[in-house]
Amino acid sequence: MPKAPPPAPSPQVAEPPARWLVGAQGAPQGPVLVDSGPLLALFNAADDWHAPVAAWLRSHPGAALVSTWPVLTEVCALLARRVHNQAALDFLLWVERGGVRLDVPGETSLMQMRRIAQRFADLPLDLADASIAEAAERLGLRRVLSIDADFDVYRDARGRPLTNLLR
Repeated sequence: MPKAPPPAPSPQVAEPPARWLVGAQGAPQGPVLVDSGPLLALFNAADDWHAPVAAWLRSHPGAALVSTWPVLTEVCALLARRVHNQAALDFLLWVERGGVRLDVPGETSLMQMRRIAQRFADLPLDLADASIAEAAERLGLRRVLSIDADFDVYRDARGRPLTNLLR
């Protein structure tokens, strides 16, 4: 019995080139926290932010992307819903290959995420955003890649804003 051909990938799925892997073109120029929006756009060619995110990554080949478990969870769920399950699987494979370094939260990270969410209670609660803000404080990082305007509002414990590189 002949084998059925494998299903064709969805035309909306856009796999980032290998050159965007962390460290693929020499030493990183420094870590940049990445929120779910740019990652969603990168794997969905139909997303309005796909081209701007891809252009930013091409122009910053040494940027070492760092993200969190809540962000990865959100990206996978939204890719599976908006594009296709294969897009979420492609994203996870890209992360495994070094496309994004996954931050490991500390013992007090959840408590800090809750405190950040309480500090900015006028914004809708978004665990992924709070996890990025918490990682920024804990890791001492100031630069974030996001399409979310909320990152213009978030401040660290000292009141300093994060620098959103996409806005």
